[in-house]
Formats: sequence, C-alpha cells, structure tokens
Amino acid sequence: MPDDLAERLADLRPRLHRYAARMMGSAFDGEDVVQDAMAKLSLENAVKIDDLEAWMLRVTHTCAIDAMRRRQRQAARDARVQADTIGSGAADRRVAVTASLASFLSLAPGPRSAVVLVDVLGHTIAETAAILDMTEPAVKAALNRGRRKLREVARDDVAPVTMSAEERQQLQRYADSFNEHDWDALRAMLAEDVRLDLVNRVKLSGAPSVSVYFSRYEEAPVWRVELGRAEHLPALLFRPVDDPDAAPGYVVLLTWAEGRIARIRDFFFARYVMEGLEWAPEPDAAPRN
Repeated sequence: MPDDLAERLADLRPRLHRYAARMMGSAFDGEDVVQDAMAKLSLENAVKIDDLEAWMLRVTHTCAIDAMRRRQRQAARDARVQADTIGSGAADRRVAVTASLASFLSLAPGPRSAVVLVDVLGHTIAETAAILDMTEPAVKAALNRGRRKLREVARDDVAPVTMSAEERQQLQRYADSFNEHDWDALRAMLAEDVRLDLVNRVKLSGAPSVSVYFSRYEEAPVWRVELGRAEHLPALLFRPVDDPDAAPGYVVLLTWAEGRIARIRDFFFARYVMEGLEWAPEPDAAPRN
C-alpha cells in the first residue's frame, strides 16, 4: 500500500471509529467494525475512489449493519423506533457528542446513522443522504427521530458490574507482575495457543510469538497498570508512570482459560478508542505505589 494512502487511512481511522462506536454502542465493537471495513479496501479499488472518506464511511456503515444483524440474531434484540419529530440545533449536536456509546443502542439503525453522521461527524444532510443512499427528506426524518430518542436516554447509565473474585485475582496477578517488571512471570501466564491483537498494528498467535510482545514494555517501562472496568468489562488501565493521576492512556483486555491468558487485546496503537470509552478504576483494587 502506498505511503500516502496508508497515511490517509491512518488519519481517517479515528473518524471511522467515532461513527462505528456509536452505531454499535461500544468502543470495542466499533473497532471490530472498523477492522472489517479496512479489510474490504484493496489497492485496486482505492486508486479509483474520488472521496475516500465517504467511501469508507459507506463501507463502515455496511459493516456496522451486518454486525448489528449478527448481534440481533444472537441476542434476539430488536431496536426501538420513535416516529416523533423535533427541531435541530446546537443542543442536539451537544447531546450526540456527549452521549455515552451505550445510549446509541436505543436508536434504530437508520436514525442512529443519521445522528452520528450529522451531529457527531458534521456531515450535511446532502452528504449523509449520499453516504446512506437515502433521500434527503428520509435523512431529515431519521435524524429527527434519532435526536428525539437520544435526548430521552442519553443520561441513562448502565449499573456497573462487579468483578468476580477469580477475575480480580487474575488481573491483579498480571498487574503486579507488570508493575514489578517481572516479564518472565507474564510470559509464564500465556497459554500455548494464546492470541494477541495489538489493535491497529498486528495480530499474533502462539506463546513463542506472543512472548515477544512484552519486549516493547521491557525496553520502555513507562506505564503502570491498575485494575478497572471498560464498558463494564474487567480491564487493565494503563497510566503514565510519571503522571499516575492522569486519565488512562489506553486499556488492555485479557481473556483467561484454565488460569492462563488465552487472548490479549491491547489498544496502545488505537488510543482513539478512549474518546468514547466508559471506564472506571476497580473499587478497592490494590493501590498504586
């Protein structure tokens, strides 16, 4: 892939994520959608695209709809639609920009797309109609329905989920080893068939390959880990060593199997995910030194 195209896609990726995360109601699921969309771009069709952003937004939209359909089949979850209309304005845009990602799940896919494209990403009605292949009146109607519904639910929070004792013990063991720079102990936690997703950079599988992952941290131990939650999932929050009170720079999710790490999902190279991510330190977790 030419360097200029790679740079354009890298610059565009956080914007695609803003759309996908709100469509999916999850920063993590939104990143999965962006990865699917990026996989559909080939060099052959890239050179023929006049408006790369509009094209990638259309692809991202399609991938998000496909993902939602899969989710609905799995969870038997139906989106709800409100047909009322309201006026537009800066207040509506503020609601959309500041609403939690989970709030967008209460909108049906059509209104959800319109709200994200117009109020979050700043596209015009005409541009949104072109991206979604809809008429402008249909976009306006969907936008009004979405704004109305989002205003109703934007401040509803999901109750936090408490970690189980086993989850806390596993994550604390990882965090302690990381903060003590005991890289051999971390490598010993890996399952033989462990998978690593260094999001937006590389995917590896197998303990020998994934073991190399810790070398980057070993060479530059500038992060400190604490237990927390991200979208109500058990997570590791990474803060700078020299500024322990700063907001986390990124998060890591671990999946365990029989006491060993089966999957690592590290968002170091996808820090744009933090923009809409709901996170919190785990209450009563071991204090930072």
